[in-house]
Amino acid sequence: MFIDSHAHLEGKRYDGDRDEVLARAKQVGIEAYLAIGNGEGPDTADCGIRLAETYSNHTKYPEIWASVGVHPHEAQLANDVAYSRLEEWARHPKVIAWGEIGLDYFYDHSPRDIQKAVFLKQMELARAAKLPIIIHCRPSDNSENAWDDCLALIAEHWKPTGLGGILHCFTGTVEHARRGLDLGFMISFAGNITFPKAQNIRDAATIVPLDRMLIETDSPYLAPIPHRGQRNEPAYVKGVARQIAGLRGLSTEEVGGQTADNFYKFFKLVKKNEPTGPRA
Repeated sequence: MFIDSHAHLEGKRYDGDRDEVLARAKQVGIEAYLAIGNGEGPDTADCGIRLAETYSNHTKYPEIWASVGVHPHEAQLANDVAYSRLEEWARHPKVIAWGEIGLDYFYDHSPRDIQKAVFLKQMELARAAKLPIIIHCRPSDNSENAWDDCLALIAEHWKPTGLGGILHCFTGTVEHARRGLDLGFMISFAGNITFPKAQNIRDAATIVPLDRMLIETDSPYLAPIPHRGQRNEPAYVKGVARQIAGLRGLSTEEVGGQTADNFYKFFKLVKKNEPTGPRA
């Protein structure tokens, strides 16, 4: 049993074979995935909801959950109309998180002051919606600037809520991982953990407690070796589990099962087909 805790399957790169991608995931043991609701900006941040509504009731596909949020790349497009729409979408029964949100100083598609303001506003909205947040954090080259700003904002404005969140596609240092754990966050690892130059990510994966860890693909990006350079898909999340298993002296299935359990526990979800009443 495996869960892909973060993927973007709404894009055009899947328009020709989305059904097959999802069926393939289910066939290899991917039980569920979280469809991230950023889309191409605030106007399409319900994209994860639409995928969940389309596919979740079919047994040949994984269960799909959704998030909503404005990515830091599109922060400059956020406005009061967008925030009102996000508040409405956040009430959908399939929405279990707010994100991905945060700071990106690598591309700077939106000015940094606007990124910070929109990040703060979305933490406020997520708190009102009682949803955990999914964090995107990418510093500029040879810098920890976005990490410093992001973790400081979380410590001041989010930690007191007790709602926690996920540091998605973790690319920081062991110290960043420890700070995230101290803030009550789960740490999620993606396919780049398999890349030769990603020793910092592998180092972090050796110190994060197994019950605080998630795995993801971030599809269509960051396909793990041996699929690197190809379009990623949820079935490949097993490659992430395999890498972590090798680091931790476990089997791929043990990592898959533990991270799946972590997902259900963190989001307070009931596994499909699991009885909800008292046990005999």
